[in-house]
Amino acid sequence: MIAGPKPARAHKAARDKSSDRLEAMQSVITSSLADDKAENIVALDLAGRASFADRMVIATGLADRQISAMATHLIEKLAELGVKRVQTEGAAGSDWVLVDAGDIVVHLFKPDSRTLYALEKMWGADLDDPA
Repeated sequence: MIAGPKPARAHKAARDKSSDRLEAMQSVITSSLADDKAENIVALDLAGRASFADRMVIATGLADRQISAMATHLIEKLAELGVKRVQTEGAAGSDWVLVDAGDIVVHLFKPDSRTLYALEKMWGADLDDPA
């Protein structure tokens, strides 16, 4: 074995595998939210813009129980995909539940809270365009 950096092919293969996994995770997340009747599901690409995650998914639920169920189902489906150590905040009944799956962070809001925090405006790609 030769010491030093891996050949470019290995880096590209690792990136492709990582990208495939990220796409699979996002697909599971958005499908799960749609199955649970989440409204206005938005996925934002944060790659190169944030250090805490590569993607952000935002969705609206109408009641605490719905939002809590959405978070629970997400954790279960991500575990089936092999994603471990998913963290949640606010799942005990809140207007905003955060599900941190590592590469993807999911925000589940009640409508008023989603409007108040306006994460799409804060992290949306349209902010990157010069005016």
